[in-house]
Amino acid sequence: MVKKLNGKSFALSALVAASFVAAGAMASDKTEPRSDVYKDKFSNQFETWHSTAESETITDALEQDPALVILWAGYGFAKDYNAPRGHMYAVTDVRNTLRTGGPTNAEDGPMPMACWSCKSTDVPRLIEDKGEAGYFAGKWAKGGAEVVNTIGCADCHEKGSPKLRLSRPFAERAMEAIGTPFDKASKQDKESMVCAQCHVEYYFEKADDRKGFVKFPWDMGTTVEQMEAYYDGIQFADWTHAVSKTPMLKAQHPGYETWKLGTHGQNNVSCVDCHMPKVTNEKGKKFTDHKVGNPFDRFEETCATCHSQDKDYMLNVYKTNKSKVLEVKGKAEQQLVAAHFEAGAAWKAGATEEEMKPILTNIRHAQWRWDYAIASHGVYAHAPTEALRILGTAVDKAANARVQLAQLLAAKGVKQPIELPDVSTKAKAQAALGMDMEAMKAEKEKFKKELVPKWDEEAKAREATYK
Repeated sequence: MVKKLNGKSFALSALVAASFVAAGAMASDKTEPRSDVYKDKFSNQFETWHSTAESETITDALEQDPALVILWAGYGFAKDYNAPRGHMYAVTDVRNTLRTGGPTNAEDGPMPMACWSCKSTDVPRLIEDKGEAGYFAGKWAKGGAEVVNTIGCADCHEKGSPKLRLSRPFAERAMEAIGTPFDKASKQDKESMVCAQCHVEYYFEKADDRKGFVKFPWDMGTTVEQMEAYYDGIQFADWTHAVSKTPMLKAQHPGYETWKLGTHGQNNVSCVDCHMPKVTNEKGKKFTDHKVGNPFDRFEETCATCHSQDKDYMLNVYKTNKSKVLEVKGKAEQQLVAAHFEAGAAWKAGATEEEMKPILTNIRHAQWRWDYAIASHGVYAHAPTEALRILGTAVDKAANARVQLAQLLAAKGVKQPIELPDVSTKAKAQAALGMDMEAMKAEKEKFKKELVPKWDEEAKAREATYK
């Protein structure tokens, strides 16, 4: 093995090379991944950041809404999808989810290395040490012993400093693509941009020279229609639906994009203003509260700095908007679930790809818009009007697909309506898709028992070498 230092080549013995690989790279000059290093220097920020661990409740979104299982049939989210928790759980939850499978070694498992990209301060460290190509290459399990520090200081700040930064090169490129480079942005805009490194729509590239790289689909803009056109233009699909055979798009969490379109974004109210307000400590000193969470929990420091109405009034406005969005969301889901099963029936009846193409395009676009409108989590507060508009187009496109399917099924001599399976619970929906959940859970438990402890041991040994 040859290691280049200051332009010179040095031969390393097999023993030294092996120990270098085992120990992993040293902490980067730019990134200190261990947030607890700063617990004394930035004690108030550290303590409030650490209190995101109070968000410990696990909410099973598939139990709450079994239709999701059918909408994501054939994709990892049909296995397991819990509501997001506090930043302290980012690494824990991605390890525990069934979506990452039960790998037995570094080259095993269903997910790529990119699935770590928003979970840890170790990600910028690895990108700085290995380059993007080195970081993104391989399976998710490759990073198990390297990615152990949860979302923290280094994700948003320069090393040892309050100064904000974009720690992910793919986020920096995305901001430049929409004409808002980070280095020329105002401090307030930067406060939202650092959140946008993760709270955005993204996908994993498939080109050979950039396989697995994270990219934001913003080349044509950040609206739902512009991103849809971008994805269609490159013929991208996250997966093929297991029932309807539709080439699908999975929205991630486009919080930044929907925020930009809503009242707060349009009036230059940043993510920090609402989710990380300035508060006063016991000594009377102001600091930024790093317990990222619901603004209503700290109403006086958040909403009340702009709104004259009291908390009950504002909370009622929020609940009303949320109720309206959820109502149309339910209608879209009902149409989409039926469309997927009806498309499956059409294939069984001998439909051709040419006959199905316009139908599948409507299903693809309808579900993309439904997913985009609800996957950002905070859309009820960020942009409820935009969410309702988008969900309305999702209902229309899904309904159009069903009209096309009814006509096609009639032409094939298929009796209608198509009988749909009972998908009224998560378990019934997964059973309808033939998913062996017990096997998946057993695989995951074995992984957590046998491989995860080895990851933690390796990480502990590596970090013991840090200065």
